[in-house]
Amino acid sequence: MNKVIRPVFTAILFSVLFALLLVGVTLLFFPPANWSAVWTEGFGNVSFIVWVLGIAILIGTITGLSIGWYWKQRLHQVERKLDQIVKGQKISLIEEPSKEMNGIHQRIDQLEEKLRNQAEHAQRLSTERAHEREKSLQEIVVQERNRLARELHDSVSQQLFAASMMMSAINDANPPEDPTLQKQLTMVEKMIHQSQLEMRALLLHLRPVALKGKSLQEGVEELLQELTQKVPMEIVSKVEAFSVDKGIEDQLFRILQESISNTLRHAKASTLNILLIERDETIILRVADNGIGFDMEKVKTSSYGMQNMKERAYEVGGSFKVISLPDEGTRLEVKVPVLGKEEAHND
Repeated sequence: MNKVIRPVFTAILFSVLFALLLVGVTLLFFPPANWSAVWTEGFGNVSFIVWVLGIAILIGTITGLSIGWYWKQRLHQVERKLDQIVKGQKISLIEEPSKEMNGIHQRIDQLEEKLRNQAEHAQRLSTERAHEREKSLQEIVVQERNRLARELHDSVSQQLFAASMMMSAINDANPPEDPTLQKQLTMVEKMIHQSQLEMRALLLHLRPVALKGKSLQEGVEELLQELTQKVPMEIVSKVEAFSVDKGIEDQLFRILQESISNTLRHAKASTLNILLIERDETIILRVADNGIGFDMEKVKTSSYGMQNMKERAYEVGGSFKVISLPDEGTRLEVKVPVLGKEEAHND
């Protein structure tokens, strides 16, 4: 209420002063014959001076109320805008500001824009920090995987190899006469052999999935050469030369690693066929084995590795298909369109 009362008092004061000044100037230039008449004569038994002061007070009150109400409404708009800024709300549209308030509203709009820019900057910084933390975490994971792979290769893998050699020597050189004991030793040898395959699959899975500056073909050839040296399995491969984006190369290489790892751990296969070619601007990766296969209905909902390979294929816009039957092997096929080359031809 002070926003209205203060202008009223101010307007009354100025009205009274102006009325007194006006009366004084009038009496100065037109002095009455009898000065006492100024106080005694008037309208309706009310002196002229009282009428003048009353009218001045009435005009001042009306003017003060009008001005006070006008500025109260304008200040209320400013307060509403500032309150919305403080609460982080979007400033609602108001009526066109007057010329007197136009500068204030412009400053408020500038303040809102500045606060919005600061909020966007803070959000960008938060997003960048999150990406940096994620990148650092990925680097830590890769380093830890490398460390585990080295330790497993230098300790457990070597011990399994030594145990396998010793069991083979025992079974070949001095086979026990007891058939039951001989059968048990043969089972132990097979268990050690299977553990070696499991360890090689685990080491393959722990290896860095990035190609580290190599092309996809170079990474695949190096991987298959290592498998040929360490795994008693016939590996037949056809890898053609073609160029593709780095992102597609990494995902295909990871899919191949995951597929070979699953084959070593579960398939019990003796032959592995790998095909990596480009036909009709489509990259085809095919991995097939002659292992024990599996029931696809049971594996569809439970295989994390299968789901992971499917997601990697879909991430680069490709298709993923697996065909397997019990005791008839497994074939995995990934097809990825090379969109960049089509765009280049269109240009």
